[in-house]
Amino acid sequence: MNNRASGFSLLELMVALAIFIVIGGAAVSLMNTHASLVGSERNQVGLNIALRNASTQMQLDVVNAGTGYYQGVNIPAWPIGLTVLNNPTNTNCYNAATRTYGPTCFDTLNIISTDSSTPPAHPQDSGANCVSVTSSSLFITPSDATPLSTLAADFHTGDQILLIKSDGSQMASVVLTSDGQVTGGKVKLAHNPTGADGTTNDPLGIANTADSNKLGTQFCTSDWVLRLSAITYSVDATNQANPKLMRTQGGVANVIAEQIIGFKVGASIWNGNTDNPYSFDASSYNHDWSLIRSVRVSIIGRGNYIQDVNSKFVNTFDQGSYRVQGISVIISPRNLSMNDI
Repeated sequence: MNNRASGFSLLELMVALAIFIVIGGAAVSLMNTHASLVGSERNQVGLNIALRNASTQMQLDVVNAGTGYYQGVNIPAWPIGLTVLNNPTNTNCYNAATRTYGPTCFDTLNIISTDSSTPPAHPQDSGANCVSVTSSSLFITPSDATPLSTLAADFHTGDQILLIKSDGSQMASVVLTSDGQVTGGKVKLAHNPTGADGTTNDPLGIANTADSNKLGTQFCTSDWVLRLSAITYSVDATNQANPKLMRTQGGVANVIAEQIIGFKVGASIWNGNTDNPYSFDASSYNHDWSLIRSVRVSIIGRGNYIQDVNSKFVNTFDQGSYRVQGISVIISPRNLSMNDI
C-alpha cells in the first residue's frame, strides 16, 4: 500500500517561487515603464491643449483689432489696430546650463482696444476750440448726455488715452498722471506731454518716431478722446524655470499657458501692391502699425521641465530632456479700414 502524502515537494515549491519572482519582477518593471510613459503622454496632451487654447484666445482678440466701434458714434478711419514689440535676437536670454529663459527671449503683442464703458469725448481747451498734447493737460467734454462727474470718474492715473482726428488722419497717445477732475464745465486730464512731433514714451508703443507722419499735436472739438483698454499678450519670465504666457487687460493679468519657451510675433505689411512676407522685426517696416494686415504668432511650450539625467531623449530645440511642442497661427483683423487700399 502506497502511503505517500499528496502535495508539492520543497524543490517544486522553490522552483515555482523562483518563477513567480521572475514574472512578478518583469511585470512591475513593465508597469513602471508604462506608468512613466502614461505620465509623459498626459503631460503632452495637457501642453497641446494649453497651446491650442492660447492660440484660440489670441485669434478671438486679434480679429477684433481696430474696430473702434461705439453704438451711436461713428469714428471712421480707425488709425491703429495692434502694435508688435519685438525683442532683439541673440540677447543671451537663454541659459543653456539650467535650461531657463529670461524676459528678453519673448515678444509682446498689443491689441489696441477701447474701453466700451467709457463714452467717447471731444477735446476742448480752456477758452479755445483746440488742445495741444505738448502741454501737460487737456480738457474734454462728453459727446452725449453723460454727466461731467461720471465722465471724470472714468479716467484714472496710469490710463492711456488715444486722441484721433475726426477723419482719422492723425492721432496721439498719452498716459494720465492723475485722475480726471471736473473743472469749469469740462473734465481736466493731466498727462505726460508729447514731443513737438507727437511722439512720446507710451507703454503700448503707439506714438513712436517712425509714426511721426501719422502723429499730431493739435486736436479740436470735432475730434475724439478715447480711453484705451488694450489687450496685451506677453511672457512673464519672473520665474525663469517656468515662463508664463499672460493676457493682460484693464490691469488684470491671467495666465494663458505655462512653460512657454518661445513667443514670437511677425507681421505682414501692405506696401500698396502686395502683401510682404512676415517680418519678425518691426524696425523693418519702421514700426508703422497702420501697414499691418495680418500677424503670425508662434508659441513653443515644453513638457515636464524636471531634468532627467538618465533620459536618453534630447529635443532638437534647446537640447533639453523634455519634449516640446509648437503652434503657429496667422490672424487677420476683420477691420481693414486702417488706411487700407
